[in-house]
Amino acid sequence: MNNFYVDLHIHIGRNKHQQPVKITASKNLTLTHLLEEASDRKGMDMIGVIDCHAPLVLEELEEHIEKGSAIPLKDGGIRFRTTTLILGSEIEVYDDNCKGPIHVLCYFATMEQMRIFSNWLKQRVTNIELSSQRYYGTAHELQIKVKELDGLFIPAHIFTPFKSLYGKGVEASLTEILLPELIDAVELGLSSDTEMAEQIKELQSYTFVTNSDAHSIRKIAREYQSIAMNEATFSELKLALQQKHNRQITANFGMNPKLGKYHTTVCENCLQPLSNHQGPCSFCGHAKTIKGVKDRITELSTSGEFTKRARPPYVYQVPLDFVPGIGPKTLAKLLKAIGTEMEIIHHANEQDLIEIVGEKITKSILALRNGTLEIQQGGGGKYGRVINPKA
Repeated sequence: MNNFYVDLHIHIGRNKHQQPVKITASKNLTLTHLLEEASDRKGMDMIGVIDCHAPLVLEELEEHIEKGSAIPLKDGGIRFRTTTLILGSEIEVYDDNCKGPIHVLCYFATMEQMRIFSNWLKQRVTNIELSSQRYYGTAHELQIKVKELDGLFIPAHIFTPFKSLYGKGVEASLTEILLPELIDAVELGLSSDTEMAEQIKELQSYTFVTNSDAHSIRKIAREYQSIAMNEATFSELKLALQQKHNRQITANFGMNPKLGKYHTTVCENCLQPLSNHQGPCSFCGHAKTIKGVKDRITELSTSGEFTKRARPPYVYQVPLDFVPGIGPKTLAKLLKAIGTEMEIIHHANEQDLIEIVGEKITKSILALRNGTLEIQQGGGGKYGRVINPKA
């Protein structure tokens, strides 16, 4: 059994004709570019690309397969160099049960299954070539279709204020919106962690996943997990999410929730953090707020005692380019000497790092590795930031 680094939520900005897929994503975030980045620079063993329902994205992937640069795996997934691609789709659900938009992630083992799903979805969205499209149907129907195709179903970034299971405008519980038995895991999102999510009883039966939701190349693997599997395939991933046959998530690596841009409640107008808010903003007088994930979870937390399941450690990390002193040139020097970002973050020897970038930056990298970087919290759509490593 080996540990594999996995990020299951990566967008595509443009298709092979440079037409938009995820409109808000970077133009250089193409399928080919992200596969190269994930394999050669990031060092990811498995990634989920969640815009694979788009026919032109599938067409580009098919071209890689025909050239031999991508290879379909017997147990599901497609191998590109050292990385396994898991075919995924992010969909926006807004039915009578949830009363507000929520995003969900659907994953499939093979190109054939994704094509079948894409053809089915095409009849229920406005533009099948775009990401995160509003789906005209019920969440239950979507879940059943995913399971008919032996797929995986995961609610996305479940605590963010917008377009999530517990977000703004959604008043129902998980069990009222979705078929609980057809959920394979839940995605925490950038502004929460395991300890926060564990406060909610109805989440206790689900595996927690931490993913980047990358909208640009550099954001790939800003959150990820290590998973114990025999090999990086769809079948093994499915077993790990179900915690079967010793396959399991061994650690979640995510940014400190204080870095998330929706962690704390802020004034809608001036974005000043607000605690114990009542009445108009004390800074500008504006009446409306953007409720932070921290306060939203406090509202949702389940009173009384209940048994919490054993979970893997949640390790606070940030991408290397968040670290003070690591700019593009320094990062390039590290990559040239050591290899991938996963090697630098997890395995590089302290003395080797000192010889490459000096003691000060090495101290920052080790603080990143150990989860001791000092954080200034974010909120209202503004990310927090790393200040410096603790002494």
